[in-house]
Amino acid sequence: MPPAEAILKPILGCTGYQSTRWSIFYLSFNKFMPISKQKKTVILSTLDAGLQSAETVAFVNFYKLPGKDLTQLRKELREAGVTLYVAKKSLVRRALDAKKVTGTQPELKGELALAWGADPVAPAKGVFEFIKTHKDQMSLMGGVYQGAYMSKEEITQLAAILGRDQLLSKFVGMLNESIARVVRIISERAAKMEEGVPAAVATPVVAAEATPEVPADAVPAIA
Repeated sequence: MPPAEAILKPILGCTGYQSTRWSIFYLSFNKFMPISKQKKTVILSTLDAGLQSAETVAFVNFYKLPGKDLTQLRKELREAGVTLYVAKKSLVRRALDAKKVTGTQPELKGELALAWGADPVAPAKGVFEFIKTHKDQMSLMGGVYQGAYMSKEEITQLAAILGRDQLLSKFVGMLNESIARVVRIISERAAKMEEGVPAAVATPVVAAEATPEVPADAVPAIA
């Protein structure tokens, strides 16, 4: 057990390592603890790999979010193909500078977490949807999209766009509706044909009666 944990857990009276009380306090306390060079290397390597593969990165301030809710957020994002990663701001800035992200970096307040993924909408949307039930505990602060910084307003607008899975679902729904309409029309026409709609009666064509030919000598001469 690390020294900080050995000292603080008895003071806090935590009975379980995963207790919400311990998780919240340890995150706050750990912010002020120095990080070893080896751990910094691991964190920067993780950030580098995540930023390299990500289409979109969302900056999340989870300043008042309880530990159990943070775990739930991480779980929901993972199911959507999104990684949630907590790191010191100084290391995050170093990683972003190394990627030469363009534009103006938004102000990073509070406790910082990064949500990234290959889907251009999923990271921002996943966090945005979770915020709806945790409005006073976390917020979006901005992000990165295709190598350029986004403001809080821009990342929020991105989050409002339908995601890939939602668009596909909506398209399939529209396609199924169109197919159902075509099938219904064909069925209605087939039913009418089975009922025996009478065909138009053809009017017989009567040949014109030929005019009898009159011999020339039968016509009296006119004096």
